[in-house]
Amino acid sequence: MSIKTLTGLNKAAVLLICLGEEAAAKVFQELSDDEIRQVTRTIATIDHIPEHIKDKVFASYGEIQQDLAGLFVKGADFAKRAIAASGSDERSADLMEQFVSGTESRPLETIALMPPKMVAGLLEKEHPQTVALILSTQHVEHASEILASLPEDVRADVIYRIAKIEKVSPEVITRIEDALHREIGLVAGKEQKQVGGLDKVVDLLNHLQYSMDTDILEAIEQTDPDMAEEIRKQMFTFENLVALDGRSLQMILREVSNDDLTLALKTASDEMKEKIFANMSSRAADMIREDLEAMGPVRLSEVETMQQTIVKIAIKLQEEGKLVLGTGGGGDELV
Repeated sequence: MSIKTLTGLNKAAVLLICLGEEAAAKVFQELSDDEIRQVTRTIATIDHIPEHIKDKVFASYGEIQQDLAGLFVKGADFAKRAIAASGSDERSADLMEQFVSGTESRPLETIALMPPKMVAGLLEKEHPQTVALILSTQHVEHASEILASLPEDVRADVIYRIAKIEKVSPEVITRIEDALHREIGLVAGKEQKQVGGLDKVVDLLNHLQYSMDTDILEAIEQTDPDMAEEIRKQMFTFENLVALDGRSLQMILREVSNDDLTLALKTASDEMKEKIFANMSSRAADMIREDLEAMGPVRLSEVETMQQTIVKIAIKLQEEGKLVLGTGGGGDELV
């Protein structure tokens, strides 16, 4: 590492490591996702920072000289911890996936570089199980675009097969790579990957446009009603409660304390808040409004955890046959 060859990105990476994880996380909150991806990938390549480099970098940013020896760091571990503390759980998870995909080889990685419609055209004559496996290895946004470009009559079958996938052996990946290599020159890693499953399906369906998710779920229900129901449960969110009728919403609210409800409403939409307030006593509603106004900053993860707790209560009541929930995509009213 030479100061003469350090780029601006290199200097930023060195500075963040020297400042520490907590400071780096705060800096990440002010950067765009693309900037975070660039700097964390650079951090991951660093395993030693000579003292004179540290001093030069600090001096160039106008910081006070610190009497520290050169630092040995595990750049990849540092980057992952900083990303994990950089913001909301959802954003951190997305950034973590993109960081890992940029520093570790992925199976069928060339597919990720191809336009979705081109991939769909390449795969439309493949067996649905092969298509499911390939989509399971891709980023959810890219996979959902490919899925939307596939013939309508195969989408549900592919989604169903993705939900059934757990782990895939390197030999299976290799056979698929060899088959596709003749057409696109695909070269990918051979390590075993965790792919597919219900989580992948829920992400895919949540990224689809219009009513595709409803159509796919209805088709899956004809083959496997239990799986369709499980997918619907995982797609249901706190904001979906706004679609419930008053009786059902009141039933849920009776299971939640005012303090817990106040926390859950911290990031809720105005429509959601008013729907909640309209289904409780005016005195209780006024108290929660006052508590919300007086509430200081809270961690987004705490709010999301409480919202998920309330969703689980709703799902439990549905399993007991006391109410019916709509899907995340459709937001259906009760019948």
